[in-house]
Amino acid sequence: MVRTASTMLPLGTQLPDFELEMVSGLKFSPEDPFRCASHIRSFDLTKKPLFLMVICAHCPFVKHVESGITNLFNSFGDNVQFLAVSSNSLITHPQDSPELLAYQANNLGWKFPYLFDSDQILAKALKAACTPDFYIFWPSKDGVSKLRYRGQMDGSRPGNEIPVSGDDIRLVLSSLLKGEDISTDQKPSIGCNIKWHPGMEPEWFG
Repeated sequence: MVRTASTMLPLGTQLPDFELEMVSGLKFSPEDPFRCASHIRSFDLTKKPLFLMVICAHCPFVKHVESGITNLFNSFGDNVQFLAVSSNSLITHPQDSPELLAYQANNLGWKFPYLFDSDQILAKALKAACTPDFYIFWPSKDGVSKLRYRGQMDGSRPGNEIPVSGDDIRLVLSSLLKGEDISTDQKPSIGCNIKWHPGMEPEWFG
């Protein structure tokens, strides 16, 4: 495990194009538009605010904030599309297999899509570095979803005794939904490094 910080992708970056496999066996709400989908495309996500999480099943930093993800979904899931993505290599970390991602989501009662980025294409397009890494993309007037926030959920970390609150994400989502401006002074997330396929690590790794 390498303690790693977000690369802080430039604000205003457009949501990357992708089409990724949905983890099978997820339990969705009956009204969820993706409940029968086998894949999700970026095109499907441009009409609604998007809270995108690069996470996984085994990372202790992810496990530390799982309750915060649940609470944020309960607060904002009606107005914001939640999307989890796991990009960890199964060559080195089979404990992040789609089957175990589904177990994680269902055990926590998550009712949102979880995608498997097997080729790590989306993680690299986002310049993702750690689990968890959080991004908020917002639809613009020209119909393009652009990055408004990237960074930490809150100041809590394993062992620092700060309660998991989700306050940084909560403030951003609340403000944007009201049409208010948000600060560009954003703090990076901290977590385990993404487990890249051996020999295919991006330039910002290490």
